[in-house]
Amino acid sequence: MFKIAKGHVAIPFALGAPPVSSDEDAASRFCVSEGWVGDLSNGVIKLGHLSTMLHGLPSPECGLLNLLRCYDTYDRARILELFEQAATTSSSFCFSTTVVRPNGQRQPLFCIGESMGTEAKHSGSMTGVFLFPRFTLDAGSSAGSH
Repeated sequence: MFKIAKGHVAIPFALGAPPVSSDEDAASRFCVSEGWVGDLSNGVIKLGHLSTMLHGLPSPECGLLNLLRCYDTYDRARILELFEQAATTSSSFCFSTTVVRPNGQRQPLFCIGESMGTEAKHSGSMTGVFLFPRFTLDAGSSAGSH
């Protein structure tokens, strides 16, 4: 994903997002991050408050297909394949996509995660972090391409 958007980092992009911190944490100037966990025995993914809100989901617990429906249609099949592979072999993974909000705005998203315990007799788990850049893309804007 390659995107460019007009905006100003000092303008809050989401209610409830932590403020930009000092130069000690350069990443917080450009994005907010939040962890997530997935239980492969029941297929439930647990998001934090901010990730739930930025995905537009009604609850912090959801299934993979509910999560995928939030993403750009173009990316869904590839992300599903990535999660399926990670569910069968302990591995690290990453992807980027765009969350498509009901109002048409699009929120870029980066995800880094890992799966563990998939080779054992139990089902295993996944854990990761979502990184949300501190800007959104307007509906229908031609601000970038994949």
